[in-house]
Amino acid sequence: MRLSTLLFFFLFSVCVSATSNDALIVDSDATAIKANRDIPVVSYANVLERATPSVVAVYTSSMVASRNSATGVPRGMEDLLRQFGFQIPGGSQGYNDSTEKSPRQESTGVGSGVIISSDGYIVTNHHVVTSRRGEPVDEIRVRLSDDREYVAELIGSDAKTDVAVLRINTEEELAALTIANSDLLKVGDIVFAIGNPLEIGLTATQGIVSATGRNSLNILGRGGYENFIQTDASINLGNSGGALIDAWGRLVGINTAIVSGSGGSIGIGFAIPSNMTLRIARNLIDRGEVPRGMLGLYPENLTGDLAAAFGLKSTKGALVTEVQNNSPADRAGIEHGDIIVRIDTVQIESAAQLRLVVSEMQPGSDVVVTLIRKGEEIALPVTLGSLGGLMYMAKPGRLQGVRLQSITDLDPDSEVSLPDISNGVFVQDIEADSPYVNELTKGMVIAEINGSRVVSPESVEELLKEGVNTLYVWYSGNWRYLVIRLKD
Repeated sequence: MRLSTLLFFFLFSVCVSATSNDALIVDSDATAIKANRDIPVVSYANVLERATPSVVAVYTSSMVASRNSATGVPRGMEDLLRQFGFQIPGGSQGYNDSTEKSPRQESTGVGSGVIISSDGYIVTNHHVVTSRRGEPVDEIRVRLSDDREYVAELIGSDAKTDVAVLRINTEEELAALTIANSDLLKVGDIVFAIGNPLEIGLTATQGIVSATGRNSLNILGRGGYENFIQTDASINLGNSGGALIDAWGRLVGINTAIVSGSGGSIGIGFAIPSNMTLRIARNLIDRGEVPRGMLGLYPENLTGDLAAAFGLKSTKGALVTEVQNNSPADRAGIEHGDIIVRIDTVQIESAAQLRLVVSEMQPGSDVVVTLIRKGEEIALPVTLGSLGGLMYMAKPGRLQGVRLQSITDLDPDSEVSLPDISNGVFVQDIEADSPYVNELTKGMVIAEINGSRVVSPESVEELLKEGVNTLYVWYSGNWRYLVIRLKD
């Protein structure tokens, strides 16, 4: 990758709005920022004084093998010298000298984080808490603004949005930032970026919101979900995971990346919106994973020529180029050549937006997809599938504690062994306290219930009845029948 096109990632915690969750209690304020003509603003010192104690420095380290320094040869040079037959002073000529290497802890990164709850939950970036190779680090330490330092527990991390959640245990309540509704941000709103750039200490820079909804930058790579706030507030190495706050001192985003040809800030920085951050954080805390809805189709953006060919007046919408067989989209009647313009009440303007909107919905939820087909607007009800191996949990009153997924939604690159059928559900997991732990087994495929084909996890709910049920299942390469009694 050329240096002029590198996108530099920076530490910043990501807040995402979501439904209420008892495990994470945050302070929210959904009021839009507005001017007060009676009180001219001449300083934001009081705002920053309240906000900066909620921003922390994040340090990571890993155990690595090190060379024995007794040889006097610089680390990393011994193997090179041996390769060309040179003798190592004070060292062994063999390649299997067991005394050569000893583990040591080495610093792997520095970033920032944001305290979002008084009981110790902190958001930062996924790339802050992983090594340069994307591997987990061995230790994460958090330093507060008053220089107290703690070893943090990694609660969960989501590479696809670059959000991670940490937690530290303290005997006293921490200063948590109030979280604003990032959907209300407008271009021109004043914002401040707070973090630990270049490890020089807690720093605040001012700018404005330059743009919102940046979703096609490829900062997070293939498979990422982008919806960035763009700002000209100065963001530099070490700011990743830090806070982007508004003029009232509320968290509106987590600083994540910049575009630069030199590595320094040129006024093009990006932050993950607080609504998205909080949604991801709640899921990581509550579930340990991030469920994502799935339609099962491949969309692309409309060009001017494509729009004209389909008789459209604009390029807004997402053109369906392919529908996966037996996917939620296929079962709902969506076809290639359809132009999706709305999911429920959300207007779709691009393929990237369609992918983002659907991914933020719960698997198993019912939505209405509005599309244009041959000049006619059609609304189709769709039950979303599950993306990325996350599964649908059978509702209480049916198969409690059993996690199911349609076999058509499974990752084709996975090593899961499946029967040669086009329908059925895969048993992803069974909780230890499930009443069906002795009847069903992880890895089992349920093809029929009471003589009827199972086409989706949702159909399991419809086919089960009170009392005795007969299931036709495939497991370990064999088909067999089993009986389960629906339990209260």
